[in-house]
Amino acid sequence: MNDSVFHRLYDEYHHDVFKFLIYLTGDRDQAEDLMHEVYVRVLRAYAGFEGKSSEKTWLFSIAKNVAIDHFRKSAVRKKHLFDKFDWEKSELVSTSILPDDLVSLNDEMKELLQALDTCTGDQKMVVVMRYFQDLSIAETAETLGWTEGKVKTTQHRAIKALQKKLQARSAEGRRPHE
Repeated sequence: MNDSVFHRLYDEYHHDVFKFLIYLTGDRDQAEDLMHEVYVRVLRAYAGFEGKSSEKTWLFSIAKNVAIDHFRKSAVRKKHLFDKFDWEKSELVSTSILPDDLVSLNDEMKELLQALDTCTGDQKMVVVMRYFQDLSIAETAETLGWTEGKVKTTQHRAIKALQKKLQARSAEGRRPHE
């Protein structure tokens, strides 16, 4: 990979990939570290890039895998166990504040992001890709290595879960305090 290709990829996509990683990790510093790992993997793997997908979906696939690796390693460290991190069922709950943009977010958006943190990893990934990164269903499926049907089903379940969680929070807010 020559420098001009790397710089073009970085210039075109680094902001989108960085935002994606911030939404997944909820930590700007962690997202920066993961960004470096994404582009290290890009350097190593570009020679094998066959062009079967767009460069954008290829980069998001790498970013997704870097994030999964991060969560696996974190889960192992936290539990001191060497059992497999279950991406399908585990919740990705951010423990720190989202990026600087959080200050300017309205309360509804903050509630949505907090509810999203309680969804499964797959649901969170699909919602972030579809609604925060504006990837199409086809691009999301390609990035995740899924069928379009699985993306649609996961998206539908995520939206239902978010609606339920937000309605529950809203109902709690309307109850008189004792």
